[in-house]
Amino acid sequence: MQHRAEKVVIVMVGLPARGKSFLARKVCRYLRWLGQDARIFNVGNYRRERIGQHKPASFFDPNNSEGTQARQKVAMEALEDALRWLKGDGQVAIYDATNSTHERRRLIEEHCHRDGLQVLFIESICYDAAIVENNIRETKLLSPDYAGVGMDEALVDFAQRIAHYAAAYEPLEDANQSFVKVIDGGRQVVVNRVDGPLRARVVALLMNTRLTRRTLWLTRHGESLYNQQGRLGGDSDLSPRGEDYARALAVQFAVPPVGLAVWTSTLRRSMQTGAALGLPATEWRVLDEIDAGTCDGMTYQEMARRMPDVYASRKADKFRFRFPQGESYLDVIHRVEPLVLEIERQTTPTLLIGHQAVLRTLYAYLVGDPVERCPHVSLPLHTLIELTPNAYGCDERRLPLTRPVDERHSMLPGAIVPD
Repeated sequence: MQHRAEKVVIVMVGLPARGKSFLARKVCRYLRWLGQDARIFNVGNYRRERIGQHKPASFFDPNNSEGTQARQKVAMEALEDALRWLKGDGQVAIYDATNSTHERRRLIEEHCHRDGLQVLFIESICYDAAIVENNIRETKLLSPDYAGVGMDEALVDFAQRIAHYAAAYEPLEDANQSFVKVIDGGRQVVVNRVDGPLRARVVALLMNTRLTRRTLWLTRHGESLYNQQGRLGGDSDLSPRGEDYARALAVQFAVPPVGLAVWTSTLRRSMQTGAALGLPATEWRVLDEIDAGTCDGMTYQEMARRMPDVYASRKADKFRFRFPQGESYLDVIHRVEPLVLEIERQTTPTLLIGHQAVLRTLYAYLVGDPVERCPHVSLPLHTLIELTPNAYGCDERRLPLTRPVDERHSMLPGAIVPD
């Protein structure tokens, strides 16, 4: 799954308010979810830390030699930190800045190639004025650069800053460089000379990323008969309490958002939960629960008694543990990766009705949690999780729709609590 030999510097390119940092964060989150050691080196943060906030637009004028020298200095400090990090265990350094001239990009390539590193340029271009205006209002005017500054004053100053950058801007056009151009938030993507498995994955993400803000809901199926018994896997029906949850979920979406897509797994308990909504649903096999292999149908108590070594291995490292003839959480991440790209492609609200382990991996991606922690994320039954994207991540809301299920009390007497 990981390709540790391939060390890459991803260099962001573009005018301010074109979504560079948004794309940088999304790429970083995706690569980390896949197990790569990725880190963002944002030149704007370096500038604020070393030079200070509240720099006027004139500071960014290319004819301002003092400002240009100061910005060049912090840009090189950020780059050298990125290269130093890659000499250690770092895998992918994302160098987030305007990098707006041929000369700047040539200098970056020289430093990277000197250290034997691959370079991928990602240029974000926006011809759509509405996208630019939205980016300005949602991100740039909320940055530390304009803390305490009135909206009107900030808008005027930032427009002048963009004009200074635009005066010197030179788009990517060297056919010998490895680059991706993302135009108008994914309306068009241009790819040039990209190879290597890691960079190919980045391209796949960028080709499927849309800037449209839409809400995503995650929920486990209603309680199943196997849940009542504390048994792993299987394809059992909903319990009466699970049927109650399916009806409660239908009430929650009695007036569904426009264009709502409903996705379920191919297992009965998930499909039965979705069927109560009375809406068309798409079944995804990749949403099926983690394969428990030879442990399917067991309780954890039975596993501990019959297969003590297996039970101990799972307890020692739940993230990497693989059920005999089954799957691990790492395997599930590999399995659901195509679904993540499909989620990124969606432009309408989506409801996913799935299973605990699979939804844990998806949740880790969506909120940017370290994947090693995903086996321990609390996703209780009969709870709807609402995730709404914002400029820097997701706003989260959890909605218990029926009396919360205490899974410890719904199992056979003496059973070990499933987690």
